[in-house]
Amino acid sequence: MSSSILLHRVLPFSKRLIGNTVIPGETVVDATAGNGNDTLFLAEQVGPDGHVYAFDIQQAALDATKERLGELNDRVTLLLDSHANVDVHIDRTIGGAMFNLGYLPYSEDLSIVTKAESTIMAIEKLLGLLKPGGIITISVYDGHTGGEEERDALLAFVKKIHQADVHVIRYELLNQRKNPPFLIALEKVRDFQTVRLVEE
Repeated sequence: MSSSILLHRVLPFSKRLIGNTVIPGETVVDATAGNGNDTLFLAEQVGPDGHVYAFDIQQAALDATKERLGELNDRVTLLLDSHANVDVHIDRTIGGAMFNLGYLPYSEDLSIVTKAESTIMAIEKLLGLLKPGGIITISVYDGHTGGEEERDALLAFVKKIHQADVHVIRYELLNQRKNPPFLIALEKVRDFQTVRLVEE
């Protein structure tokens, strides 16, 4: 009997999905650079011929990401901007994207958090850029002030995306305590530029 874990925690499962779809040489997006963990992972995935665009609205996050990247900085463009403006910076097909919602860990100002409006705007734009078969992962934390509102708005949005265009899953470990994150993953199943929404 194998002792390997099949039901991964949220963050490892997010990386597993991206690792199965992103190929070397592609362009990818870290929509919330934070401390650079996902940016580094993506830079490793795309290899020397690929590129990562990493967004954050805090300079401290980009500084931490730059330090974490080390020799891989040449594969990454660090952008001090909202992920809602992704279309201003990227005009090519992307292989995948990652979000870690909430606030910057170890920040002195925990009031700076992701917001539903900009997150949803970014997802819509990224889905238009995403290759068919590509995946966007969104790690959702809702234990902070405003987290529940962002969670509810995000869930309401992704549930309306047309099923012929995008497959949407929610993945979570139900017996974890203290507001554990859960994952939303979106797989683009056909080519399109504009997301279609279906009203319930």
